Amino acid sequence: MGRNPPSLKLRQQNGNHSKKESKKETQKRAQQQQKRPEPEINNLLYPSGDTAFKAILLTRFCAAIWSHITDCDETYNYWEPMHYLIFDKGLQTWEYSPEFALRSYTYLLIHGVPGIIYQRLLRPNPLLIFYFIRCLLVLLCSFVEVFFYKAVCREFGVHIGRMCLVFQLFSAGMFISCSALLPSSWAMYMCFVMCGAWWMQKYELAIFATALGALLGWPFAAVLGVPLAVDMLIMKKMYKTFLQWSIISAGVILVPMVITDSLLYGKLVIAPLNILIYNVFGGAGPNLYGVEPLSYYLINGFLNFNLIWIFALTSPLALILSYILVPSKQKSTLTLPHYFSLSPLFLWLFIFFLQPHKEERFLFPIYPLICLSGAITVDIIQKLYFRVLNFIKTVSYGTHYLDCTVFIMVGSFIITSLLGLSRIYSLYSNYHASMDIMMELNRYSVEGKISENAIINVCLGKDWHRYPNSFFLPNNNWNVRFIKSEFTGILPFPYTESDNGTKIVHKHFNDQNREEPSVYFDLNKCHFLIDLDLEKETLLEPNYSKKKDYWKVLKVFKFLDAEKSHRLFRAFYIPYFSEKNVKYGSFLLMQNVKIGKLK
Repeated sequence: MGRNPPSLKLRQQNGNHSKKESKKETQKRAQQQQKRPEPEINNLLYPSGDTAFKAILLTRFCAAIWSHITDCDETYNYWEPMHYLIFDKGLQTWEYSPEFALRSYTYLLIHGVPGIIYQRLLRPNPLLIFYFIRCLLVLLCSFVEVFFYKAVCREFGVHIGRMCLVFQLFSAGMFISCSALLPSSWAMYMCFVMCGAWWMQKYELAIFATALGALLGWPFAAVLGVPLAVDMLIMKKMYKTFLQWSIISAGVILVPMVITDSLLYGKLVIAPLNILIYNVFGGAGPNLYGVEPLSYYLINGFLNFNLIWIFALTSPLALILSYILVPSKQKSTLTLPHYFSLSPLFLWLFIFFLQPHKEERFLFPIYPLICLSGAITVDIIQKLYFRVLNFIKTVSYGTHYLDCTVFIMVGSFIITSLLGLSRIYSLYSNYHASMDIMMELNRYSVEGKISENAIINVCLGKDWHRYPNSFFLPNNNWNVRFIKSEFTGILPFPYTESDNGTKIVHKHFNDQNREEPSVYFDLNKCHFLIDLDLEKETLLEPNYSKKKDYWKVLKVFKFLDAEKSHRLFRAFYIPYFSEKNVKYGSFLLMQNVKIGKLK
């Protein structure tokens, strides 16, 4: 823990910026810095940078170990191609077909090179490589989070900074997103950096972080940089710096990316452009994969951030009330007004709330700003309450608003943290079976129950979308196969196991989500079958565990039966009540008894 430093005056920025910057821009920036007042200084306890980093790292490592994969897009569009890059075997989606080339292999290699080195040096079980990469992801997330925390303390004050930190630590949203191998998580990392650098007036770093998030990660993340561009071009007239660093960022990121992707695809590929064309400029578009009502994000935001989400959405109203009812001669921030600092959040929400196709991961990039805006709202509530106390004259002159409103802060910490932990535990207990069952299967080869040289087929039916990834298989002799179910969309195919597997165009891929029958495998040739039994059957989705002449149940894990469970008690774990109101099905690992012993 630490206390406010004796002074929070900004350092002169002349030495921190490019030597190529014009003297006019340098002088203007120096004048602006001299005019800035020091923030209000209070003798507040707050976590130091080191303490914050340790707390963040601890919670993020917990997420890396215990968080399940919540989105099949993470499995099939990122972990499976990553498995191919490391082991020359994996499942390929149509997005990675050279015919469409929507995804970037450069993004995968940035994350996968440590895994490749680990595999080449030590030859570990593939499952260890999966968790090794996950731990590297959360380590990176922890670094950018503490950078963001320091910037928030500097820009908004340590009171808002410490609240924002606590909201980040215990939110289910951060638990889910911090370890996800997704471009939207990468965009979230870069949002931490971009916002922190922007508020500290490290404009070059802010531009570069925006470019990293948009070009290497997710093109739509460029929206988060629009307020930064407005600040630099319209408000501060920093044309040269903006142009220089935009060109530098594009050159440093995009040129190697295009070269790498083009070599792997076997033709010129600009992946960010391809995904923009598909989603925005005349492509088939994402609506083929489902549409959701406006309420989807409202509900999902509450599940992941509980009251913090409500505080965040009401922050514009809170700011208006603050400006009207709590006037202050002293600036509450160092560089930018609150509404401008939070503008990336509401610009993002405005755009994505209007899109018919909605997914949880689409909100990942703004998770830092949700926590920040929630903290700002709580701070304003404290100030408004203190204003009421002043009006009815129940506080003495000179009393600071934090002296008599600590209970509001502590109450918000307790409620939001308990709800966040409740949601996290609910996610683990209700949905982790999909990973537990694969860990159990992984043990069969490790413990010598099956020969390492045996060719094994692991089959998935209606639960194909819950499959974590091929890192959970013991070795390359194990194959993932799909059997026919009620699902009628397109499924992944195995990569061609050759040196040019990423360059081959297959006829079975399409961008219309049309079913391809050739992907289905003969059920009788499956050595293992993974199935979820919710006591419902159809012709294509029978209850395989009842066919005891064909299938032997090896392991059973409980998995949430959402239709038979109470919505509140399945969303949040509440002792006693959840046990009474939540029903589970059986997630089954079964072995084919007709094939015989596996050698």
